[in-house]
Amino acid sequence: MEFIDYYNVLGIDRNASADEVKKAYRKLARKLHPDLNPNDKDAHKKFQQINEANEVLSDPEKRKKYDQHGKDWQHAPEFQQRQQHNSRRETFSDQDFAGEGDFSSFFESMFGRQAGRSQAKFRGQDIQAELHLELADAAQTHQQTLSVNGKNIRITIPAGVENGQTIKLKGYGTPGANGGPSGDLYITFQISDHPHFKRIGNDLFTSTTIDLYTALLGGETTIDTLSGKVKMKINPETQPGTRVRLKGKGFPVYKQENQTGDLYVTFDVRLPTRLSEKQKALFTELAQLTK
Repeated sequence: MEFIDYYNVLGIDRNASADEVKKAYRKLARKLHPDLNPNDKDAHKKFQQINEANEVLSDPEKRKKYDQHGKDWQHAPEFQQRQQHNSRRETFSDQDFAGEGDFSSFFESMFGRQAGRSQAKFRGQDIQAELHLELADAAQTHQQTLSVNGKNIRITIPAGVENGQTIKLKGYGTPGANGGPSGDLYITFQISDHPHFKRIGNDLFTSTTIDLYTALLGGETTIDTLSGKVKMKINPETQPGTRVRLKGKGFPVYKQENQTGDLYVTFDVRLPTRLSEKQKALFTELAQLTK
């Protein structure tokens, strides 16, 4: 098995902190993600390596074993057991068991014929991966293909996943040893900010601008939602900063069919500029009427 220096893979020092490991991994994951390098086999291989490196170095216990045993860190318990056996073995001699058969027979009777050649099954490593989505994509159930360990995995992403949410795909980690089970694949979703909508839970928040006359007299305006445009009634004398709720126009609730949050719209009022003399006179008259 080829030794891979996980510290070198992430470009960090062996004394790097947990935060430094995390930052280095995220920076490389964004650069090497298969979605951004669909035909680059070298990038795919490096992406797998940084996932393996992050999976080990972000876990304090695994990192300690890796620092002690290098590429064989997964088999640390077996090595420790062998060392104990070897230490115990050194305390015996042929003279100690004279008349009881030769030493090798005694050793086999205690530890079995496979001593020193463990046939224990070992579970494969888990893999941590990030999947970047746009807000609009996260609002729809859709399929996406990931490249993991040289394999393309097509997964269905349910509508409503949250930023930072992690899902597990059982058995899609690295293969086990000696017939042991494969590890699991953990996918963490990173959802980009939207230029017009802010998501809080399953609700969305946005703002729109209306002119002074619509704010005073009432009317209609068209509002953008994630699912398209809708017309919205404006009540007379709407004040700047007024917030109105559009029920069911927010974000889908994760794995709860036909349940959706709400959309909250805040109104900004645009004042007229470059008034004509007649407009100024009318506003002056209006100001006098309101006194």
